[in-house]
Amino acid sequence: MPKGVTRRRPRTRAALLKAALETFAEHGFHATTIEQICERAGYTRGAYYSNFASKEELFLALFDEHSDRTVRRLAESIDALTAEEYTLTRLAELAARVEPDERDWYLVTTEFTLHAIRDPQAAWVLARHDARLRAEIARGLTLVLRRAGRELTVDADRFARLLIALREGGLAQSYVEPAELPPGSLERQFLAPLLEASTREVPGARTGGDTDPMGTDAGTGTGFGSGAAGDEGQSKRSGSDAVI
Repeated sequence: MPKGVTRRRPRTRAALLKAALETFAEHGFHATTIEQICERAGYTRGAYYSNFASKEELFLALFDEHSDRTVRRLAESIDALTAEEYTLTRLAELAARVEPDERDWYLVTTEFTLHAIRDPQAAWVLARHDARLRAEIARGLTLVLRRAGRELTVDADRFARLLIALREGGLAQSYVEPAELPPGSLERQFLAPLLEASTREVPGARTGGDTDPMGTDAGTGTGFGSGAAGDEGQSKRSGSDAVI
């Protein structure tokens, strides 16, 4: 493959992903055609199929990209905390943040989830991506709590499921009644008490110690997102996940 094509491929892929998210949010996952995505992105069907085998594979790439971005944003916010700010209330406030562009993603992922509920094969593939994100949340939460001098008293994976349920259920209500329940309201009100009830103090723990809150050595950058799917992970998985 010519070197110019290799250099252009990440840019092409990024444009297709951006166009797909916008078009899915506007018209719906099922109603959107590949032609509409290509037209919005400014590329041909050939360019599309050199990156994605189907709309389902494209959605899963969007899922991994969104997961990675969300985890990275939270990691950066937590990494900026001082030792005195390492409280359950402050951690809950950071976790409750909802970006302005989250509504588009919520529309798209909700429709695909409904598709997966009806289609066992789609459910199997989506569950794999959900599990990777959940494992990253559980791992990061365990490390962050440790720095706050606490530890979970319940299974970390189950607690991650609860956090996701709180997030997604809250957003469903917020996007229907934004004035009554602004996005993130339920997390801001209930997440800190939930963490308090589901954790305990670690005897002798030093709050806000020198350990990197995301699990890497201090000074080497945040590692919370190291398990989330990046571009390399997406390309390696595309073959096995494109079976929907």
